[in-house]
Amino acid sequence: MKKKLFVFLVITGLLSCTQSKVDTKAEGEKLMQLSRDWSKSASTDSVEKTLSYWADDAVVMSPGQPPIKGKNAIREMMQSMSKIPGFHIRWEPLSVEVSNSGDLAYLIEQNQVSYNDSLGKTITEYNKAVTVWKKQPDGSWKNVVDMWNAGPSK
Repeated sequence: MKKKLFVFLVITGLLSCTQSKVDTKAEGEKLMQLSRDWSKSASTDSVEKTLSYWADDAVVMSPGQPPIKGKNAIREMMQSMSKIPGFHIRWEPLSVEVSNSGDLAYLIEQNQVSYNDSLGKTITEYNKAVTVWKKQPDGSWKNVVDMWNAGPSK
């Protein structure tokens, strides 16, 4: 019995030594840049390119709305928003935390949404946000939760 326990402990120790350590700082920097690229895409590229940053099972939780689940529903949301006169969104990541295992992360962000009111006057909303990211089997990061609410007025 002691021999089996010893063998088990040795194998467990060897396996834990072979696991590579995740560079959470480098992964965080990648995610900060990915968020900036996504923001640029949201204001300049196609719906499909912008949609590609979300995971297939992503959830979007915007103020005053029920959760929007999955890429098809998110696509519909994006298409509706693009029809709003003067609609524009942009954001900036402020900080990032990556799990020690390197497979999950979250970003604290701020965003700005602009649109025209019924008289054509531009309305701008300032928001604070949290996005949750999951590393995919191919090593890429995808957004799995996108949530924001009103921030302080500017």
